[in-house]
Amino acid sequence: MGLDKDTSNIDGMNGLERALKRVGDVLGAILLLVVLSPLYLYIYVRQRMDGSGPVIYSQERIGQGGKPFKIFKFRTMVVDAEKDGVPQLEQDDDPRLTEFGKVLRKHHLDELPQIWNVLKGDMSFVGYRPERQYFIDKIMEQNPDYRLLYQSTPGVTSLATIENGYTDTMEKMLRRLDMDLDYLRNRSLWMDAKIIFKTIFNL
Repeated sequence: MGLDKDTSNIDGMNGLERALKRVGDVLGAILLLVVLSPLYLYIYVRQRMDGSGPVIYSQERIGQGGKPFKIFKFRTMVVDAEKDGVPQLEQDDDPRLTEFGKVLRKHHLDELPQIWNVLKGDMSFVGYRPERQYFIDKIMEQNPDYRLLYQSTPGVTSLATIENGYTDTMEKMLRRLDMDLDYLRNRSLWMDAKIIFKTIFNL
């Protein structure tokens, strides 16, 4: 399902830095899963009180090397939000959001299950946001450099996520791509640390 690999290496990190980044991801994920377990339990109970449907929502995204994986989130929308089978972007005041889902989205708490994706190695704490193939195809029509992102592991957070917000238009998607490519070219462990700090402050 992945796209053809691009041989142009633009990754700003060397092999040692990538290895240390992975170690930090694993240790950080284990710590957060333990520390945040009461919050996970609260959200689970609150979700069950909010109505029917699964608490955890999974969706196929495309990750490193153009390979698909299942990303996990706390469900924020009604069941069958895309019942017509056509992928849709979230809009302001989206009627598909549940009342508690609006709270989770506002504070990005719906992303917490992705810590499991980090522990598994599907994602890192910092990196480009993985997208669905449907939207990747549309982005590629405008800018084929998207394939360069496959050199790295997608992330839970990024500068683009913090500064560009939810990508509800193609314009925002292309702007996010430019920011993600700039991050990939210049990334370092110190840059990752600053992005994590900004994310915590933003939350």
